[in-house]
Amino acid sequence: MIGAINDPLVKLALPRYVNVVNDKLPALFLIAKRIEAKFSKKFLNSQLWSLHDHLMKKFEMIREKIDKGEIAIEDLPIQKCSLLDLKIELAKKILQSCEFCERRCGVNRLKGETGFCKAGLEWKIFGAHAHYGEEPELVPSGTIFQAACSMACVYCQNAPESINPDLGETWKVNEIVGWIEKAKEKGIININWVGGSPTCWLFNILSALKHTNVNIAQIWNSNSYYSEKTAKLINGVIDLYLLDFRYFSNNCAVRLSSAPHYVEAAKRNHLMAKRAGELIIRILVMPNHIECDAKPILKWIKENLGEYTRINILSQYRPCWKAFEYREIARPLRYEEWANVIEYAKKIGLKNLIL
Repeated sequence: MIGAINDPLVKLALPRYVNVVNDKLPALFLIAKRIEAKFSKKFLNSQLWSLHDHLMKKFEMIREKIDKGEIAIEDLPIQKCSLLDLKIELAKKILQSCEFCERRCGVNRLKGETGFCKAGLEWKIFGAHAHYGEEPELVPSGTIFQAACSMACVYCQNAPESINPDLGETWKVNEIVGWIEKAKEKGIININWVGGSPTCWLFNILSALKHTNVNIAQIWNSNSYYSEKTAKLINGVIDLYLLDFRYFSNNCAVRLSSAPHYVEAAKRNHLMAKRAGELIIRILVMPNHIECDAKPILKWIKENLGEYTRINILSQYRPCWKAFEYREIARPLRYEEWANVIEYAKKIGLKNLIL
């Protein structure tokens, strides 16, 4: 519901996103195209990353001036070789020894090797449409479901399509660009990169944005299990981070999602997202995982991200995929369990819950 972006709590947590939706400010990827980047493909990785870090400081300075109305993006020419091009080059380098996600498989996807997520080079999509089941301020959302995931949640509601690239259809970059431009014409207010996991397809996403010229907010809809390099590459491209914070116990993360070191990655990426853009956090409440996961996650958010962090505490859990093989999550969540988590969130002083 597009009127939801006028909610005072939405404006408090997501002021820039609201202005992009209202075409009062440019999406960040459009600014990245205006930052000149002089580099050669002969540059070493270390040289490319050093240049990237330098240009991100320039990006922040220009973004601040645009946001304050001191300059207009129309006054800045699109560069032949830009910060966005540099991000694409770095993403291509990562494909040679893949470390987009936290598990860092190290496979050479340019030579046809595949790692945990099984993603190759051809972009696999299992759905693209206007979505009305997202958070109110995101609707209607242009949701692009990408087939492959950095985790393997036994309760995944989109499996098997979300975790098997072979079940997706191949889309070319120009097809995605065309879809985005038509979506904007139809009144869709953002592009929602989801999966599976958008992490697996970062090179493709950046390549599409290079050729996208309409002003539309970009959403990174992620399980939070991505590497620090990925976090750096999406900084300056993503307007709104829609991040799942799934576990606060690594034992739970390994057992239910095959995701070692999940907690450390999620903490780091939420903190980086808060600095880089704007943030909505999703917490999926699961049976028998309230005390070990849901409540300590909320406590960490309050202490590290602030009381007005926008949070969606989800009550929709039901056993899917392979969840029936795990006794403690083999039933739907009860209302009183969800209400217990909501009550706890309010008790510790969280004030921007999506209810």
